[in-house]
Amino acid sequence: MLGLAAQMLRYRKSAFIATFLALAAGVTVLTVCGMLVESGLRYNGEPQRYAGAFAVVAKQEFAIQGPEKFGERETTKVTLPERGGVPDSLVADVAAVRGVQRAVADRTIPLAAAAAPKVPVSGHGWGSAVLAPYELVSGTAPQAQGEVTVDQRLAAAGRLRPGGTTAIIVGGAVQQVRVSGVVRTRNGQGPQAALFFTDEQAARLYPRPGRVDAIGVLPAKGADRAAVSAAVKRIVERAGAKLYTGDERGLAEQPEAAAAKSFTVEAGGAFGGYAMLIIGFVVAATVGLSVRHRRRDFALLRAIAATPGQVRTLILGEVGILALLGAAAGIPIGLLAALWLRDEMVDRGFVPDTYTVNGGVLTSLAVTAAVTAVALLSAWIAARRTTRIRPTEALGEAAVDPALGGKVRAVSGLALLGVAFALIALTGRAGGQTAMGVAVAMLYTFVLAIALLAPWINRAAAVALAPILRTVFGDSGYLAAANLRANARGMVAVLTALVLSVGFGGTVWFLQDNLQRQTAVQSKEGTTAQHALVGAVGLPPAAAAQARRIPGVRAATGVRRTSVIVPFMGDAMTVVAQGVDPQGAGRTMDLKVTSGNLNDLRAGTVAVSATQAGSSGWKIGDAARMWLGDGTPVTLKVVALYDRGFGFGDVTLSNETLAGHTPTGLDDHVLIRSAPGAAVGPDLSRLSNAYPGSTVTRTDQFTGELAKDLAISSWLNKLLVAVLVGYAVLAAANTLVMAALARARELSLLRLVGMTRRQVRRMANAEQTALLGVALTIGVAIAAVTLSSIVNALAGQPVPYVPALGWVVIIGGTVALALASTIVPIGRLLRTPPVEGMGIRE
Repeated sequence: MLGLAAQMLRYRKSAFIATFLALAAGVTVLTVCGMLVESGLRYNGEPQRYAGAFAVVAKQEFAIQGPEKFGERETTKVTLPERGGVPDSLVADVAAVRGVQRAVADRTIPLAAAAAPKVPVSGHGWGSAVLAPYELVSGTAPQAQGEVTVDQRLAAAGRLRPGGTTAIIVGGAVQQVRVSGVVRTRNGQGPQAALFFTDEQAARLYPRPGRVDAIGVLPAKGADRAAVSAAVKRIVERAGAKLYTGDERGLAEQPEAAAAKSFTVEAGGAFGGYAMLIIGFVVAATVGLSVRHRRRDFALLRAIAATPGQVRTLILGEVGILALLGAAAGIPIGLLAALWLRDEMVDRGFVPDTYTVNGGVLTSLAVTAAVTAVALLSAWIAARRTTRIRPTEALGEAAVDPALGGKVRAVSGLALLGVAFALIALTGRAGGQTAMGVAVAMLYTFVLAIALLAPWINRAAAVALAPILRTVFGDSGYLAAANLRANARGMVAVLTALVLSVGFGGTVWFLQDNLQRQTAVQSKEGTTAQHALVGAVGLPPAAAAQARRIPGVRAATGVRRTSVIVPFMGDAMTVVAQGVDPQGAGRTMDLKVTSGNLNDLRAGTVAVSATQAGSSGWKIGDAARMWLGDGTPVTLKVVALYDRGFGFGDVTLSNETLAGHTPTGLDDHVLIRSAPGAAVGPDLSRLSNAYPGSTVTRTDQFTGELAKDLAISSWLNKLLVAVLVGYAVLAAANTLVMAALARARELSLLRLVGMTRRQVRRMANAEQTALLGVALTIGVAIAAVTLSSIVNALAGQPVPYVPALGWVVIIGGTVALALASTIVPIGRLLRTPPVEGMGIRE
């Protein structure tokens, strides 16, 4: 039967092409998502500054104990949003391990060099130079305060030589330093140039006293490295740190590598899950429609004594061959698309330039197996009715469309529809990420319910629209309504694909627009200051204090951007946060406080958005448990709830709470509010000059830059959403073309009994208009309900923002594509003489 299956593919080109396109496109999309996950799992950065170390002790993630279930407690590992640190006392403990020659502390100090302002630079203690290792090219190591040694990249960019002097901006202040030497390393330059202080000076400049960023381990000659590694691991794990060996040293060196690893795995997994659901819908509909259009073939085989098992083998063999062909075409395209996506993500700053696309074998096997399994299952379900009936009934079954569906299908569809409506109410009561998850589940539940109830929906629509079709299209409309009633079950795949493309596209794409718009609008409306002082590598708290002393300035607030980790449904979630100087914060930013008082914000307290409070179950006066960006656990009293979480972050802390827990220990910018008409420009310029690398800008320009950053950050989401929606649209066109080409005998018979080509075209147009109207009505309703539920839960906006151009593109594009997918194949069939058309296979 497999040989016969291969032969029959030659004579069923339209069904073959349609099924092949659905499978190949699905494999391509899943391959891209799979490569993101596989590459993320394999990616460990690239050890450069730590290339000479045998192992590195650092803290880039931490474990959270979940609730106990069935006597066991699950542990979740979370990547820290900020560079984690380890106690400096751990250096002596590691050095004392037998077989360790030396344990070297490394402190990373953010700074900028005035001689080369465009070169990213980080400062370190000279003792850590051995970890690369760096070697002197000229001059000497730094030996006194005020001396530095620079690497060749910084020396070349700034034209620095031993004996010369230069200015650096560190700790929010300008320092004049003497260049004592130039160093180089053979292990690559890394993402940042290196500047070395004496170890004593580095410890004074480091913003987190009592901690270090990492500890490099150098083994003694001849030591048992496995035993050394095991002994050090036991010590550091007790301190909550991790020992990185081999290629993993790159993760300890580059926190951005650890963030990129987590980001790509989560993004690929999330969109891969969405893609698998959509591909499951599409492949099932396409394969089912293909099998349905070939009932006459299968009926004839049953009539000439083919057994049900043989017919099922034939059908499964055809689909299996097409799945393998689709994988052979889709996997190479997916791999090339993954390489392109990697370059785009690097250019936009999602991942560092050391990120590489790795693997492919596991992804290819998994994707091929998944898509093939879905296709075979769909084929088996579609063929089950034909293969289970008696041979003498098979031809009659092929000639007459069977019933709309069984009781199980109807009951399941109604049950899912009820669940979907129940989820609407649940979304309204939920908040934050919980509401998002419930709404996504609601979207898919609605689509699945429509897919199950589609035969009855098509029949009801045909009956309801019959008078309108007869009025508008005349006799052709009467035939169109009759066709829709008779072929209600045959149009299931078409209706499902159209509803999926409109419903999914209208929900997920416009959700990104709403989140982006809410963030920009809230930031603009909530920033009541007129000026912002922005530092190149941060500003000290003194900058805000100096701004307050300027005549005409009413308030100045130092702001630090960070992230915190909060418990979420037994797991943990990273949320955007800000640290503020509480003095005058209420006059430079309006967070739209709904309860509590922002003036009560100080060390040990926190203000949270209403959305985050709803997700975490916090109320005014509650003790909120969370972790700062470097993994430090804190319990803070909730003193205020506010509505503008998108524009200012879901968590607002006092800068005192963040002291010693951020990489720079400095403010990112200072918001300055002046009295109306006050001429503060010259004084602000002088203040900016006191902190080289800083600039003063109007806050409307400042929030405009935020909008640009948001557009970049939403780029990947919109790209992946566009791919998924594009796949659904392709599926809709695919099924429409296949359904149209399967009507050759029907249209030829109508022409033989006297209908003209014009009347047949009008009939097809009437059918398509009715089907499109039903699909668009349902799809738009699903998108409107889901989108408004999410936006209302997240932002308190019952009416979501929908760009007019967006609706025109989605609805207009769907209509144009659907009409073209019907008009073109119908026009081709009408060019065939009706007598010849009667002999064409279905």
